[in-house]
Amino acid sequence: MEEKWNARTALLIGDENVEKLSKTKIIIYGIGGVGSFAVEGLIRAGVENIVIVDNDVISPSNLNRQIHATISNIGKLKIECMKERILSINPNVKVEAYIPDDIQGGEEILIDNTITYVVDAVDTVTTKLKLIKRAKEQNIPIISCMGTGNKLDPTQFEIEDIYKTSVCPLAKVIRKEVKKMGIEHLKVLYSKEEPKKHEIESRVPASISFVPSVAGMIIAGEVIKDIMS
Repeated sequence: MEEKWNARTALLIGDENVEKLSKTKIIIYGIGGVGSFAVEGLIRAGVENIVIVDNDVISPSNLNRQIHATISNIGKLKIECMKERILSINPNVKVEAYIPDDIQGGEEILIDNTITYVVDAVDTVTTKLKLIKRAKEQNIPIISCMGTGNKLDPTQFEIEDIYKTSVCPLAKVIRKEVKKMGIEHLKVLYSKEEPKKHEIESRVPASISFVPSVAGMIIAGEVIKDIMS
């Protein structure tokens, strides 16, 4: 008898949850260091309906931390490379790939009431706030990733409510803004690690392979546990 590709997952979470995951539809905004690994974790766990949103192309500087970044993919759209990777893992996955400009800033896609969960892995505060606001209006669960740049210790990542966060500069900004919006709760991934200071002055956050990747996998795990609960 041919072994099912997700047989070991079923041993851990049961056939009922495997079926539940296959029917969920998750949207991931930002397919970079965090987002690409979040997608990877979700797909390998058995999610078979995925929406990916990003407007960037793969560059040489992505090679140190993004799972779809290879020499042969430089210059290609991240969403197209991620879609190809998804289907190479499980050809049964239904993948929708969007460039934000095609959907009026990205957040409008959340009008689709078939979405089960939203993953915010974007970098810009403005877009994060739009996504959070839209998800809350639609009563769609969302998890938002705070800063992973300039960090070296992935063991300090935690899942927490935004109002219980500390240290992280991005979390401080988001905490202030969502309070103004009247949002009472927001699940986030953040780190208590103090950001490393650059030896060379730069506006670009420093990064390394094992930090955003771990963040993405933690997010995938949290989403999956929420769906199964």
